[in-house]
Amino acid sequence: MTEVIGIKFKPEGRVYFFDPDGRKLSVGDFAVVETARGIECGTVAEANKQVSDEKIIKPLKKLLRVATEEDVKRMEQNRQKEKEVFSVCEEMILSHELEMKLVDVECSFDGSKILFYFTADGRVDFRELVKDLASRLHTRIELRQIGVRDEAKMLGGIGICGQPFCCSRFLDDFQPVSIKMAKEQGLSLNPTKISGSCGRLMCCLKYEQDAYEYLLSFTPRVGWTVRTEMGDGVVLDANPLTGALLVRLGTDSDTAPIKVMREDVKVIKKHRAPKVEQEEEISE
Repeated sequence: MTEVIGIKFKPEGRVYFFDPDGRKLSVGDFAVVETARGIECGTVAEANKQVSDEKIIKPLKKLLRVATEEDVKRMEQNRQKEKEVFSVCEEMILSHELEMKLVDVECSFDGSKILFYFTADGRVDFRELVKDLASRLHTRIELRQIGVRDEAKMLGGIGICGQPFCCSRFLDDFQPVSIKMAKEQGLSLNPTKISGSCGRLMCCLKYEQDAYEYLLSFTPRVGWTVRTEMGDGVVLDANPLTGALLVRLGTDSDTAPIKVMREDVKVIKKHRAPKVEQEEEISE
């Protein structure tokens, strides 16, 4: 076990673990730490706690110091500067007639670099744009192209489930998602119902797949013949989450189906599931 504190650098951003170096901090405190991009100031999202070594990537970077009033003021100035340079960059993109969409701007804590994130359908020659931005802002400029899923993660929003985007709340990395997962989870294959706001298949299809695979391993499938207390029948519908089955007894299609639980039936005959012809893999 290792003692850590969790720090995030944006309200909707990911929480990163750091070594508190013997200091005790509370949620909401500000701290200055060293990151892969240099020294940054962030907010404590998780106070001192013990976590298993499997959940951290060693060596952990140590907390440099608890943020001073000057540090907090500089961080707030950077956030305001980001809004201003965002507008400046958008104007320059229009003037250069570049086919790109500006998504976000990040100013380094010490002000030595400004990072611009953008999306585009293809490659964009932004060399002249970088020169003009550097001349206008008098600092080091970096432009980075990202995918539509990264854009959704950065901007955040509300999904069709009514909850904030999973990618902006707790997902660390994007995993490949397929149509087959939606099929196995009994979802409609209508793209508008299984796609997120980014236009790609919903991330929850992936991280919920293991649970569905486990439940489906002992849940009779649609079309299987099962034996119930009232006789043999064919499964018309199955809910792997609740274990409820809709079974039609006998061979008469006009017979009203009955509702039973999977633990109350015995599988008599398994029928091969229909083949999924279309499968879309997404990885970015």
